[in-house]
Amino acid sequence: MTGLSGRTAIVTGAAQGIGRATALRLARDGARVVLVDRVPAACSRVGDEIRKAGGAAEVVEADMETREGVEDMVEETLAVAGSIDIAVNNVGGAIRTKPFHEFDDEEIQQEISRTLWPTLRGCHAVIPHMMQRRQGAIVNIGSVAVRGIYRVPYSAAKGGVHALTACLAMELAEYNIRLNCVAPGAIEANRVIPRNLAGPTEAEKMYRKDMLEQTLGDTCMQRMGTAGEVADAVAFLAGDDASYITGQVLYVSGGG
Repeated sequence: MTGLSGRTAIVTGAAQGIGRATALRLARDGARVVLVDRVPAACSRVGDEIRKAGGAAEVVEADMETREGVEDMVEETLAVAGSIDIAVNNVGGAIRTKPFHEFDDEEIQQEISRTLWPTLRGCHAVIPHMMQRRQGAIVNIGSVAVRGIYRVPYSAAKGGVHALTACLAMELAEYNIRLNCVAPGAIEANRVIPRNLAGPTEAEKMYRKDMLEQTLGDTCMQRMGTAGEVADAVAFLAGDDASYITGQVLYVSGGG
């Protein structure tokens, strides 16, 4: 248990997968969780799960790929909760799986917009509030994909997440704000909301198979992880048990 009673935690992309698991875990540890997603109906179901278990949850609809959406998220959170103690920047995910030379420029921009900007802007938006209070914990979600195949634009975006975590930790240590990153490996997750609305092509299905084989082949434990295992690491880094840890990328990837 990380003992988060009395603290407010934002979790972006909270409607499913790692975001949902993290929201449930932080709520179980006593945090008041603000669930952020651009699909409010699915996010509301997670909120219902938390409240039925005796936890506290609020739902904020926001598109984290836009500056306006990120600003609205912070404004609404402060309106309903009064403070932000923890921010988990989880929005992101590869849209397409194929060799880099097959991506066109628009597809590359879509991957960066989906995976880098929400975390970069998410940090930028909450930091002034945390600086004013001289406290806070930010946990960004990275990826083992920074050393993998067939998702180069996504991998580059996650590499940016790893870098901004380390650099911001150096800038903000004097304000008692800690920044860390959890980098999952291959994770079992049933997606409710697909990232690629057009669906993968047959070629992309084959590339995805090759990508998963490469990822698992490089994983010492030779299995996929669960969203809950990632959430456990996020909760640890968000809590006081990690009070002397900042600027780190923690791989939750079975040794991958």
